[in-house]
Amino acid sequence: MPGVQIDPNDEIIQLNHLRKSFWTTEGEQQVLQDVSLSIRRGETMVIIGGSGGGKSVILKHMIGLLQPDGGEVVVDGKVISTPDYFDGATIRRKMGMLFQMGALFDSMSVGENIAFALREHNPGIPEDSVDEIIARLLGLINLNPAFASKMPSELSGGMKKRVSLARTLAVEPEIVLYDEPTTGLDPITSDVINDLIIDTQHQFNVTSVVVTHDMVSAFKVADRIAMLYQGHIIFVGTPEDVRTTHNPYVQQFVRGQRKLEAVAV
Repeated sequence: MPGVQIDPNDEIIQLNHLRKSFWTTEGEQQVLQDVSLSIRRGETMVIIGGSGGGKSVILKHMIGLLQPDGGEVVVDGKVISTPDYFDGATIRRKMGMLFQMGALFDSMSVGENIAFALREHNPGIPEDSVDEIIARLLGLINLNPAFASKMPSELSGGMKKRVSLARTLAVEPEIVLYDEPTTGLDPITSDVINDLIIDTQHQFNVTSVVVTHDMVSAFKVADRIAMLYQGHIIFVGTPEDVRTTHNPYVQQFVRGQRKLEAVAV
């Protein structure tokens, strides 16, 4: 995206040969077979792929909700997760995540949701500072400060995701992970979320990792796009690279065609 200077040699996240399986009633299901991916500081990396293919599993490894069966996750040159090791302190200090459904606390108001994150990250923060930060963050997501008193049940799906983003930004993360940020939203609201992802990258200089199957969103927000297919990253490139590649699996996904043989290569 124009205006964002990214050093291709400055990698903030490395996924090295990640493997992950889950046990189901049908036996072992290997979701990540050998996933390696490097993400540059300050870029927006979009991960695309079919539903149930493991995109969100990758995010959960980055933020420590899952540990790999094999391989490692490296953040800022430090190994934070292996099958035998987990570094929660680095994750809490550097990362925030926008979950697919927003994941707001239903019993708390909008302001209380944001304040919860602030107090967890900065114990002892003065209450007048909390109120000022809440108002500033609501302004950043284009919501009136009066929204602080509203309950999540009073918000639309798009508003919930915007508030969830404000709560994520309250802890000033270096890395923001987005799990299907436009799922369930109409095209206009989806575009609002896309613009917020771009604005967040520009204003806060964060590194963003976006999991989506929405190609309109992917093409708009991405600096680079990676495709997950059958447990492997099979392609990494710019949006223009995605549009022009002859990789049949990428083209099949982008065009939404069921049969691989229908793709012109």
